[in-house]
Amino acid sequence: MNLTVSQEFNFKSPIEKVWLALTDANTLTKWVMANDIKPVVGHKFQFRNEQWNLIIDSEVLEVEEPYKLSYTWVGGGINTTVTWTLKHEDGTTYLHLDQTGFEKEDQAFNGAKYGWAKMGEDLKKVLGEM
Repeated sequence: MNLTVSQEFNFKSPIEKVWLALTDANTLTKWVMANDIKPVVGHKFQFRNEQWNLIIDSEVLEVEEPYKLSYTWVGGGINTTVTWTLKHEDGTTYLHLDQTGFEKEDQAFNGAKYGWAKMGEDLKKVLGEM
């Protein structure tokens, strides 16, 4: 079985600002976790949360600025791929998330659903401060 976590977000922010929030390490830290991302295909980076003693190993798979970003998300017992797709219409940036590769509907899957929903709310706050 291959399960996917999908989330839809929309923001009254320019697409370039949302793209920056996804690809700038300092901004991404504010709403996901500490990281050393660079939006370059093949770049290997990590998300780190010392409080949870969690390290997520990632590699950038696809960059289509400012419309698509994809990277691996390996850690915490899962090996998945995160893909962000952006589009801008009538003053709204629509952000779609797919995290694919879950093997079963377990704690990791449900945690990802909850976690991304919460982080989406955090992203809205970060965008408001930019």
